[in-house]
Amino acid sequence: MRRGRQTYDRGAIMQAEPALPEPVFAWRLMVVGILLAAGMLALVWRLFDLQVIEHEFLDGEGKLRSVRSHEIYAGRGNIYDRNGEPLAISAPVYTIHANPRVMDVNEDDFTALAKALNMPLAELDQLIGGDNKRGFVYLARQASPEVAEAVKALKIGGVRLERDAKRFYPAGEVVSHLVGFTNIENRGQEGLELAYNAWLSGSPGLRKVLIDARRQTIKHLSLEKDAEAGKDLHLSIDLRLQFHAYRELKAAVQAHAAEAGTLVMMDVTSGEVLAMVNQPGFNPNDRAALRPEHVRNRAITDVFEPGSTVKPFTIAAALESQIVNPHTEINTSPGFIRLNGRTVRDLRDYGKIDVSTVLKKSSNVGTSRIALKTGGEWVHGQFARLGLGQATGIEFPGEAGGTLPNYTKWKPVNLATMSYGYGLAVTALQMAQAYSAIAAGGVKHTPTLLKGGNASFPAETVMPDWVARQVTEMLESVVHKGGTGERAQTVDYRMAGKTGTAHELGKGGYVDDRYLAVFAGFAPVSQPRLAIVVVVSAPQKGEYYGGEVAAPVFSRVMENALRVLNVVPDQRELQTVSSGARSGGRNG
Repeated sequence: MRRGRQTYDRGAIMQAEPALPEPVFAWRLMVVGILLAAGMLALVWRLFDLQVIEHEFLDGEGKLRSVRSHEIYAGRGNIYDRNGEPLAISAPVYTIHANPRVMDVNEDDFTALAKALNMPLAELDQLIGGDNKRGFVYLARQASPEVAEAVKALKIGGVRLERDAKRFYPAGEVVSHLVGFTNIENRGQEGLELAYNAWLSGSPGLRKVLIDARRQTIKHLSLEKDAEAGKDLHLSIDLRLQFHAYRELKAAVQAHAAEAGTLVMMDVTSGEVLAMVNQPGFNPNDRAALRPEHVRNRAITDVFEPGSTVKPFTIAAALESQIVNPHTEINTSPGFIRLNGRTVRDLRDYGKIDVSTVLKKSSNVGTSRIALKTGGEWVHGQFARLGLGQATGIEFPGEAGGTLPNYTKWKPVNLATMSYGYGLAVTALQMAQAYSAIAAGGVKHTPTLLKGGNASFPAETVMPDWVARQVTEMLESVVHKGGTGERAQTVDYRMAGKTGTAHELGKGGYVDDRYLAVFAGFAPVSQPRLAIVVVVSAPQKGEYYGGEVAAPVFSRVMENALRVLNVVPDQRELQTVSSGARSGGRNG
């Protein structure tokens, strides 16, 4: 018999299966519990690690990303002339910069920002648009407060404004070689801005601030350091005298188509420099077309052979050695002498003339004969005591020392040429110091560009008073009729000075058609107050002698300065120390 197919009820079977043994179920619960406990322990440990063990490190790292120290601007000190007139001041401006990584600007913001910055859209897009991944870009340097306010009003994240300052020079080119200028970071680059950068700069402060993810300051936390403003600088310069000297020198350089010019004015009673100008000049407020060769202060950095302007010093040495006196007769015939195969010449044969006339006529032959009589030791000693060929120590970067060769190596021709200004190199400032010493009765002061700046430097006697007086009277005769410096005269003040015309040095020696026109002197003779040196380099138009080019500048600048300073005119007739000197004056 065939069996039929069996059918099964699956549900019944499942119900019929026995339950899991109790130990297996408990084991599974225990595993789950252990895992949960381990997770909790790990979480607690991590919290403990973060909050306790790593707290200091993580707190520091967090602050690095959210707390910053922002620099507080310390104002740069101003520069004034001796009367309080501003020569260099700082105007408030702003630095605007951005972090393109965190900036999120729409098209309207972008256009508005470009407009506020006065910047083309393409230029702004190059700075902060596209795939720019830089974290810092300047949008504007030294922006005006108006521009800064316009940018600030946009409230664009990632754009920051910082207070800054821009240096401004009210007198412009008139004092540019002295004051110098700063760079965009407000650090001195030239002149007194460079020499006194630390004094003027001060010390910036620091403020701790909290910033957000877009680098915007959201809270000022604390002041870490106060800003210390820079100190002001008060110069010895008198802007009134400086301006007139600048105008006259510039006019002379232009009138004679000269390459350059320099003028230095010193107070003979103190050594303070009251005016110092150079040509060509530059405008420190607009340096777009600045030429490096126009920046240097030629009065301090450039050396030259002074020519006949050193003859008074040679004669002073001879007078002090008592080899000669003002009326000692000197034979200059036949108008030249030969020394060591070289010829020393005068413009003409002056014959037998006294020492005063040697200076009045600027006789090379006469001065050479006086120097040969006196000796190299005396001449060199006088030059050295007056400061020729030596840095004066003035408070200015890059001062040149010049040269004054040792007299022990001089041959007779070297002594002769040295006596009338060839073979040594000086600056215009050194010459002003030397003439000031004669004017002050043989007392030399250290030059200074600061008001009262040389108070700690004692004056030095470099020449007997009686020698200085005799040389002064001879120098006064130079500017009278028959002298080489007639054009240095003024109506109201007695002037004393000396002309100089020297060949300029080139690569291959002296250049025939290039001259230095020089005049150095002081006034008023009765009670000297000011000394001025004028140097005009390579005049190409018209005259080129010192008495024709430099002396008129000296006259106009000196007369104006004495009037501005309320110096009483001295109109006494020319008086000399002896009848011989008077005769010499008439023979001119």
